[in-house]
Amino acid sequence: MQAADLLVQCLEIEGVDRVFGLPGEELEDVLFSLRDSTISFVPVRHEQGAAFMADVHGRLTGDAGVCLSTLGPGATNLLTGIADAHLDKSPTVAITGQGGLERLHKESHQRLDIVDMFEPITKWNTQISEPEIVHESVHKAFKLAEYEKPGATHLEFPEDIASEDTEERPLPRRDRVRRPSPDTDAVERAASLLADADQPIILAGNGGVRTRSSERLRSFVDETDIPVVATYMGKGAISDTDEHSLLTLDSGPEAQAGRAIERSDAVLAVGYDIAEHDPANWNPEGDKRIIHLDFEPAEVYEHYNPNVEIVADVSAGLRAIQEYGTVIETAPEWYADLREELVENVTRRPDADESVTVRRTLPLLRDAMATDDVLISDTGNHKMAIAQNYITCEPNTCIISNGLATMGIAVPGAVAADLAVEGNVVAATGDGGFLMNAAEIETASRLDCSFTVLLFNDDDYGLISAKQTEHRGESTGTQLTNPDFVTFAESFGIEGYRPEDWDELEDVLERVVPADDITLIEVPVE
Repeated sequence: MQAADLLVQCLEIEGVDRVFGLPGEELEDVLFSLRDSTISFVPVRHEQGAAFMADVHGRLTGDAGVCLSTLGPGATNLLTGIADAHLDKSPTVAITGQGGLERLHKESHQRLDIVDMFEPITKWNTQISEPEIVHESVHKAFKLAEYEKPGATHLEFPEDIASEDTEERPLPRRDRVRRPSPDTDAVERAASLLADADQPIILAGNGGVRTRSSERLRSFVDETDIPVVATYMGKGAISDTDEHSLLTLDSGPEAQAGRAIERSDAVLAVGYDIAEHDPANWNPEGDKRIIHLDFEPAEVYEHYNPNVEIVADVSAGLRAIQEYGTVIETAPEWYADLREELVENVTRRPDADESVTVRRTLPLLRDAMATDDVLISDTGNHKMAIAQNYITCEPNTCIISNGLATMGIAVPGAVAADLAVEGNVVAATGDGGFLMNAAEIETASRLDCSFTVLLFNDDDYGLISAKQTEHRGESTGTQLTNPDFVTFAESFGIEGYRPEDWDELEDVLERVVPADDITLIEVPVE
C-alpha cells in the first residue's frame, strides 16, 4: 500500500473517528486515503479552528484529537491551537504536509522548517522521512500525546513519502502506560503532614479532572472534610454544590476563596500546574507547607517548593494517603462561613432593574443547563466571571483555556464538544474572541451540530481595557466596532436573539440551550 494508506490505517487502529483540517496540494494522497477509510475528514474554515477542535476533543475524551494541515501557512495557522493543547495538557496529534524531500535542503515555495517551529510547543515531533517508519511514528505520537501529563505531538509528512509504497503494517494499540505505585515514604510523610494540620486545604488543578482523579478526590474529601479550592481548569473536580467546595482561587469579592489558603496551615496540591495560576498569588511568602501530588515532579519555583512530592497517578496517590492508616480529620467550621458567603454571592439572581453584566447572567445560564452540559469559555472579561462564578458540578463540563489563555477557542471548541458529548453545549464568548473564528459556524451547520453561542458584546477588548483602567484610569487601543450579530447569525441560517431585559434573557436561555439547533444569543454588557 501507499505510505498515506498506512498512516490512515494507523489512525484507525488508534481509534480516531474524525480528523479536523484543511485540504492542501501536499495532502492529496492522505485525503484520498481518508476518504476510503472509516475516519471522517472534517474540512474547517481555518487551521486554527481545526487545532482548537482537536484540542477540546482531547480534553473532553482523554483520547488524542487529530488535526491536519498543509505546509507553510497551513502549519503556521495550526500553531496557536497546538500551543494551547501543550499548555492546557490536552492530548492532541497534529499532522502537517510538506513538500518533497528533494527540495527541503533549499529555499522553495511555502517551505518552512515546520519541525523546528513545533519543537517548543509539543511533547514530541518528527518528520516521517521514509515509508518504513510511518507505523512507529504514528503510534509514538499517540502514546506520548495521551501519556500523563498529556499534550501535543506533531508529525510532518512529505508528499513524496506519502505516495511511496510500503509493506509495513500498523502497530497494534496497547493499554496506556500506567505510573508506578506511589512511594510509600512520601505517602507516609504526606499523611502525617495532613494529620498534624488544623486547617488543611486542597488545591485542585487541571490534573484533578483527568483520568479517575475526580472520583477519588470526592471520596477523599467526604472522608476527611478537607475543603477544596480549584484552579480555573480544575473546576468540577468536586461539585460546587458540595459543602466542601470553595469554588476557584479568585471566587468572591477580592478573591475570598484564594484567601482561604492564607488561613490554611497545609496545602495538598492535586494535579496542579503552575501555568494555570501563579503560586505567588496564593503563597506570596513561599512559606506554606505543601504536598505536591501529580503525575510529574513539581516545577522549581520559590513560591512553590513542596515539603513532600508524590509523583504518581493522582487517583492512586489519593487512595494511598486515604488508606495509609493515619487519621486525617478536619473541623469544617473553619471554612463553613466562607463557603456560605461564596455560594450566596455567585447564585444571587439579578433584580429587574440591575444592569446586565456577565456575572449577573451566570445564575440564569446555570439554571438553563443540566449538570452534565458543557460550557466552553473563550478568553476575555467573561472568562474571569465564568471561572469565578459559574457553578460547576462535574469534571470537564466547564472548559477554560488558562494555560495559554487564548482567544478564539469557544466556537470551534463547541463544535468538537457537540461531537464528543451527549449533553448540551454552550459557547460563551466575547465579541473579540467570537469574530476570530466565527466562520466555524458554517462548519458546525454543515455537521448538523447543535449548541448555543452566548455572545457578550461590549464593543471592546474588555479585559485589556479593564486592566488598563485599573492601572492608569483610562484605556486605549481596545475599542471595537461590530456587525449586527443577530443578522450575522441569520446569514449562516441560524437563529439569533438579542434579549432586552432579564425576563426575556431567561426565557431565551431556557428555550434554546436544550434545543437541537445552533443558536446565537447576543447579550450587550457594560
